[in-house]
Amino acid sequence: MSHYDPDKDASSPPHPTNSLLTGKSVGQNPVQAQCQSEHDREIPEVDLLSPLTIRGVTFSNRIAMSPMCMYSAQDGFANDFHLVHLGSRAIGGVALVVVEATAVTAEGRISPADMGIWKDEHIEPLARIANFVETQGAVPGIQLAHAGRKASCDKPWKGGRSLKTAAEGGWPVIGPSPLPFDAEDPIPSLLSIEDIEHCIDAWEVATRRALAAGFKVIELHAAHGYLMHEFLSPISNQRTDDYGGSLENRMRLLLRVAGRLREIIPRELPFFVRISATDWTEGGWDIEQSIVLCRELKVRGVDLIDVSSGGATPDAKIPVSRGYQIPLARRIREEARIRTGGLGLITDPQHADEIITSGQADLVFIGRELLREPYWAIKAQHFMGEEPAWPTQYGYAVKRRAR
Repeated sequence: MSHYDPDKDASSPPHPTNSLLTGKSVGQNPVQAQCQSEHDREIPEVDLLSPLTIRGVTFSNRIAMSPMCMYSAQDGFANDFHLVHLGSRAIGGVALVVVEATAVTAEGRISPADMGIWKDEHIEPLARIANFVETQGAVPGIQLAHAGRKASCDKPWKGGRSLKTAAEGGWPVIGPSPLPFDAEDPIPSLLSIEDIEHCIDAWEVATRRALAAGFKVIELHAAHGYLMHEFLSPISNQRTDDYGGSLENRMRLLLRVAGRLREIIPRELPFFVRISATDWTEGGWDIEQSIVLCRELKVRGVDLIDVSSGGATPDAKIPVSRGYQIPLARRIREEARIRTGGLGLITDPQHADEIITSGQADLVFIGRELLREPYWAIKAQHFMGEEPAWPTQYGYAVKRRAR
């Protein structure tokens, strides 16, 4: 049995909602997939450096810069640091540069130094970044986020503690239920139905601003214990209305927002969603629920699931190791039959290439390793025996010295 090929699945009928909510897995047997991967490594149809086309956008390779908070904005505004930081990775050969979690409301920031897109004035500096990234041959993307009950925290290098008062620079936090993330954190205000509608509207307006800024990929942040994930997880969602209790109800907010955004995003542009595929704790969100969710997201026009994990509780026992989240991406890809992005301690090109050639993911999202080495993608080209695509301004000098 061959691996799932998203490009050949356009005619597949959508799964009916009622059958999806059974939670039963469909698709390829994982053992068969693993066996097939050995052959794929020998004669892969695609590898790390193969282009990927999603809707009307072509990525030059399968390497994406993962959205990483820099905690360097003031009043939500991108600045020269963000331009240089993100632009250097575009120069460095990645195919997709995703701007860090960008708050759709001021109170949705993780910290006072988060990037924002809650007002029109934020568009211009973001447009400068999107334009530069595109001139360097990369696709500009942006992750739209709301931190929910994990908002109003200090910068991580200052300890990351909760900012509980206005004097400290903090603000009141909100969530699906009045349950704090940690025992010492403030109790979030319960979101009313009216508040939920305001949040949906905020995501819609933020998406319109992101498109006006020139971003070609919109990613909805529904991972890491932030607002969307808080609604999904039974750990943080103990509501008894239409947004809590059953899996169908806990998925409702994310699916409503995804459907609304897909109507706004032009048909030729891709739409991604980042999820935490598991909370890594008993009684929490898990991979089986994630597969059901991803089938529903596909029906609503989502093109790729950016598969992360954790973040719902500080007590999770996460088995952090090399590529530890890749099996989650593989299961979602095969069983929900949707493209996935794999991430999590991917540091070397050979490992990244194996993830692609074995059919476990369609993109690899590189995070901290790109902080260590902005030219990781160019070095991957060299490692895989291809001519490194140095920028013209660098290449003439680098290649001459190499001789």
